[in-house]
Amino acid sequence: MVPADIPAVHALELRLFPVDAWPLQMFADELTQTDTRRYLVAEANGEIVGYAGLMCIEPIADVQTIAVVPEREGKGIGSALLTELIRESRRRHAADVLLEVRADNPRAQQLYRRFGFEQIHVRPRYYRDGVDALIMRLQLHTPPSETDRA
Repeated sequence: MVPADIPAVHALELRLFPVDAWPLQMFADELTQTDTRRYLVAEANGEIVGYAGLMCIEPIADVQTIAVVPEREGKGIGSALLTELIRESRRRHAADVLLEVRADNPRAQQLYRRFGFEQIHVRPRYYRDGVDALIMRLQLHTPPSETDRA
């Protein structure tokens, strides 16, 4: 994601998360924090169809947002975005990746479980409309180095 993407991403944010949409400025602020943040967009035919963001402050990475337009769901876009966020977490030496997901969003929960995330907590009434958030964690295991095997 680059600053020029923000208007299109924000328009999608308003469409996909009308109750909990981030303000436009929040995306701009997040992009400036490259030491702890990474944001991505997915494009099809020159149009943004998904986006995702990660905050990593070692040893924890936190998925800040991930979204795909409904007409493109089930085509691997969310999986590709999540794969890249996990890769980025590893590059930044995170031990765990955390995220919040709406308790009433089984499709997203299923995606995260396929990637190995496990529910570790519930935040009651976390979202503005009163829906609980499920806190999910993926523990990252780095392979042992050559010196560890000796």
